[in-house]
Amino acid sequence: MRPTVSPARRREVIDALRRGTVPTAGLDLFAVGLERFEKALDEELGKVAEQGAAFKAVRGEYGSGKTFFARWLAERARRAGLATSEIQISETETPLHRLETVYRRLAERLATAAHPPSAMRDVVDAWFYTLEEEVLASTPDDELTGTVEALLEQRLAAVARTTPAFAAALRGYRRAMISGDVATAEALLAWLGGQPHVAAAARRFAGVRGDLDHFAALGCLQGLLTILRDCGHPGLLVVLDEIETLQRVRGDVREKGLNALRQLIDEIDSGRFPGLFLVITGTPQFFDGHQGVRRLAPLAQRLTTDFATDPRFDSPRAVQLRLRGFDQEKLEQLGRVVRDLYAAGSDAPERIVALVDDAYIGSLAAAVTGELGGQVGVAPRIFLRKLVADVLDRVEEFTDFDPRHHYALTLSSEELSEVERNAIASRADDIELDL
Repeated sequence: MRPTVSPARRREVIDALRRGTVPTAGLDLFAVGLERFEKALDEELGKVAEQGAAFKAVRGEYGSGKTFFARWLAERARRAGLATSEIQISETETPLHRLETVYRRLAERLATAAHPPSAMRDVVDAWFYTLEEEVLASTPDDELTGTVEALLEQRLAAVARTTPAFAAALRGYRRAMISGDVATAEALLAWLGGQPHVAAAARRFAGVRGDLDHFAALGCLQGLLTILRDCGHPGLLVVLDEIETLQRVRGDVREKGLNALRQLIDEIDSGRFPGLFLVITGTPQFFDGHQGVRRLAPLAQRLTTDFATDPRFDSPRAVQLRLRGFDQEKLEQLGRVVRDLYAAGSDAPERIVALVDDAYIGSLAAAVTGELGGQVGVAPRIFLRKLVADVLDRVEEFTDFDPRHHYALTLSSEELSEVERNAIASRADDIELDL
């Protein structure tokens, strides 16, 4: 039973599919095949919301839906009140061994149910507002600032023991805002978000030195979790996507990245980050190959999961979750779900259901998959784009359009991703020529 969908939410999903992109919201409306993970992951989210911590590794081949899974989980987390942040790991932009850079990306991509990225300012302002509300009733106005700062120090006492600069920057931000010094406040907010090269005058104002380093970044993460909890977000889901890029970097950089991942997992297990749910995504080669996790034995031990049994019996409670990707049946099911979602908001639902029936969806799915060398796992994005933009839109707009007679599937290189182009190339390589 799917939830009632608002017109705005339906339109946002359909518009994204028409462009060939993953919607930023509404993923639950067409999350085919993920139902088996729901119960276990909701339990994990509940544990995190009660100030526990969790870690999951999601494995799957290219095109198996790892990014979709991560965003689907993030949407569930936001509905449960948690904040979320999705970080793309890359050799140049966000190397995993530079935790200060990872923290900066985390702050830049921070989102809540009410605020899109970056929600850092909204979260900090909401936190101060919460502290003020807590002391307002019992404190005279002329003592309000001092009382709020005392409460600030009390809430951040544990963090201040390891990262006193985080509390100092927050205190400086509040003083700057009260005095109307917007430039200094903006600079200190940037420092709290891990941005480098913050003006020296702003740092002197708050009594902090230099930029965040590797170790201070972890302390700032503790502080951010405290702020989130106090202003009504009981946890934070952080996704480190495409972590398999570690396999392509220089050997010493790879070792540092793997060790940083091990450190994060150990810190989560030790209880340092209550309210943190860390998710990583990677290919099977990253988890099982010699250029990935296996290069660092302690990390391999922490991530080991038995996948020798039938995939039907994979436990969603395991540390690693295996995505099996799409088969033809799931691809057709996905098409039917999207068609019904489209029809529910259309002026011509009867014509859409009649002309784009289950049989036609099956033939379109088979045609797209065939063009992509039979690789069903690569097909969902382009299949949904063709279904929405080339078929459903035309059926709705033109009363005499019949996709069986007036539409022939075509794929141009400009609309394909690199993985999709490679799938077509592999199909061409398989053609036998009679010479």
